[in-house]
Amino acid sequence: MISVIFSIEVNILVVLIGLVVIFKKQLTTLVKNILSKVTNQSNGI
Repeated sequence: MISVIFSIEVNILVVLIGLVVIFKKQLTTLVKNILSKVTNQSNGI
């Protein structure tokens, strides 16, 4: 029973790590876009 619960937790961790790896590039691009917009607007003021 313990081994079954442990394997489920490992599977969830693997899925989470995979999602982070997939979305990391998109997230960094999004953050860079937001930061550049913020800096552009602050320069305009």
